[in-house]
Amino acid sequence: MTTIVVAVTVVAVVVAAAVGYVSWRDRRRSIPDEDRTAARSAQADQQRYERERHGAQADTVRRGQFPEGGVW
Repeated sequence: MTTIVVAVTVVAVVVAAAVGYVSWRDRRRSIPDEDRTAARSAQADQQRYERERHGAQADTVRRGQFPEGGVW
């Protein structure tokens, strides 16, 4: 009976240590709200820049497609 109690206790301690370590590690890795806001802002800026660049490139291509009279 003593062997079973010791085995269950050892297993419980190992499981508790594993859960504690994983929660501690994840807490260290969590991103603060300020960083999330900065990342969202940077992504919005990047998307705006890409839209503007795409629009500018499309205008350049359209301008170069037709001869000066505007008709082929």
